[in-house]
Amino acid sequence: MNTRRFALAALTALTALTLAGCQKASPDKLAFKGIDLTGAEYARTLNLTDQEGRARSLADFKGKVLVIFFGYTQCPDVCPTTMAEVAEVKRSLGAEGDKVQGIFVTIDPERDTAALLKAYLGSFDPSFVGLRGSEEQTKAAAKEFKVFYAKVPGKTPETYTMDHTAASFILDTEGRVRVYVRYGAGAQPLADDIKLLLAEAGKK
Repeated sequence: MNTRRFALAALTALTALTLAGCQKASPDKLAFKGIDLTGAEYARTLNLTDQEGRARSLADFKGKVLVIFFGYTQCPDVCPTTMAEVAEVKRSLGAEGDKVQGIFVTIDPERDTAALLKAYLGSFDPSFVGLRGSEEQTKAAAKEFKVFYAKVPGKTPETYTMDHTAASFILDTEGRVRVYVRYGAGAQPLADDIKLLLAEAGKK
């Protein structure tokens, strides 16, 4: 377990450094608490099916700030903690929270059925969208967002767990990736970065 955690931590750190290198300077650069991804040329598409069986893409959410997280419903800690923080941030923003969309992309479509995603996300916020696809579609989505995940065998074939990138992506109201948020940062930095993007959108 310690080895896996170390490997994940190292991978996350390496990924963060790679992502940070994709930043582009701008005179109007926002002071994000997370890692600024403005100008990154990935995380530009996401085409999967939601918990209601509808085909969805990033274009469907234009006008909202998106918080996208790749995880799985049987995750014991990182996933529920992250979704709870996103829900907390939405509530803390009051009416502005309606302009924030939480999106959970399952990396375990084998077990995460549409019905399970609906029940799971509804326990955090009924407005959250759960996305799933085939194994190949899931791999393609993870590749587009540079997300790592891997199945870890359990005592039985059904009790496997999933190692995965423990971070969220914030996209602006135009559907462009802007911030990489490491797990463990807490709800307040997430809220601060979302507020910056909402304020930016309000100036347009």
